[in-house]
Amino acid sequence: MKKLITILFIGLASLAINAQDKVAKIEFKTDTVDYGTIEKGSNGVRVFEFTNTGNAPLIISNVTSSCGCTIPKKPEGPILPGKTGEIEVKYDTNRVNPIRKTITVISNAETPTVALKIKGEVIDTKTANVLEKTNKSIVQQ
Repeated sequence: MKKLITILFIGLASLAINAQDKVAKIEFKTDTVDYGTIEKGSNGVRVFEFTNTGNAPLIISNVTSSCGCTIPKKPEGPILPGKTGEIEVKYDTNRVNPIRKTITVISNAETPTVALKIKGEVIDTKTANVLEKTNKSIVQQ
């Protein structure tokens, strides 16, 4: 009985080792997208590009944002080895403030969780112009 258990254990261990030979790897071109300074209401869509540098299909199971103002969109199907994919991120540019958000990507890759970041600042040019006018004297206006 001990020999049977030992053989079974060795067989399962070797199966586990062989199963680990094929693994997906996700490599992003950049892990941060800088919006810079953008106007209120402008296009808030940006893209994170990545490549599967592993030797197994990459499956992205979930992409979440640190806040409801950022909506990430994951690829639908698996990304084959050597192929590229995109994660689209849309920030609500109607919110006037600095942008500092994190997008979390969960996949079957060797590193299963990856944190991506977006940064920048949304300004309201109409408000900025009104403020500039109030700093002027009546004669200058």
